[in-house]
Amino acid sequence: MCAPGNRVYWACAHDVSTTCGPCPESTFTDEPNDLSECIKCTECDLKRGLRVSKACTRSSDTVCEPLERFFCTRRHKHTCRLAVQHSECRPGQYIIQAGTGSTDTVCADCTADTYSNGSFSSCKPHTKCEALGLTEINPGTQSSDSECGYTPAATAIAVGAIVTVIIITVISVLTIKHMRKRRRSHWSAVGGQIDAELSDNADDSFQTTQNRSSSLASSTPPSPTIYHG
Repeated sequence: MCAPGNRVYWACAHDVSTTCGPCPESTFTDEPNDLSECIKCTECDLKRGLRVSKACTRSSDTVCEPLERFFCTRRHKHTCRLAVQHSECRPGQYIIQAGTGSTDTVCADCTADTYSNGSFSSCKPHTKCEALGLTEINPGTQSSDSECGYTPAATAIAVGAIVTVIIITVISVLTIKHMRKRRRSHWSAVGGQIDAELSDNADDSFQTTQNRSSSLASSTPPSPTIYHG
C-alpha cells in the first residue's frame, strides 16, 4: 500500500516489494492506496456556481465553495459539487433570513398597511397622507407606498402665495431703485446751487475790492507843484 499523496510505481512481486511514487501535478490520493494512477483534481466550475476555496495538493482534492449570492445544493465530503443562486423575494415580500453559502433566502408576505419592494428586511408602514396635511392620490399596496399630493384648492393657494411674494419682491426692488435715483438727483441739484452761490459771492467780493480801490484813489490829494526860480 502507498501512503496518501503517492501511488504504486512498481507492483510487488515474489522477490520485489511494492514501489510507490508521488502523484504528478494536478492529481492526488487522500487515503492509503494501491492505485497505479492518482486521481485527477476536481475543477471548480463557474457554470456550476463554484469557486476555489482550497487548492488541490498531492494528498487532498480541491475544495470548492459557492460563488457570492449562491448556496450549495450538492456536497461530497468537505467540498461543494453544485451551487445555485439565492432566491429573490418578490415585490410585496420581505427577507426573513438572508441567504448563506449553505441556505437559500427565506421570504414572507407583507401584512396589511405595509409594503416592500422585495429587498427590504422588514415591511414598511404606508405613509399617512392626512398626517402630513396632504391628500392620498393612490393608496398603498403590498409592493408600493401610498402616493400623496396636494388638493386642487391647496395647489391654487400655494401658487397664489408664490406669485404674491414675487410681485412684492419686484415692487420693493423697483421702489428702492427709484428712491436711490431721486436721492442722487437731489444731491446733484444741491451741489449745483452751492457752486452757483459760491460763484456769485466771489464776483461780489471782487467787485467790492475794485470799488474800494477806486475810492481810495479819488480821495488821495494831488501832489504840490514846485517851481524853481
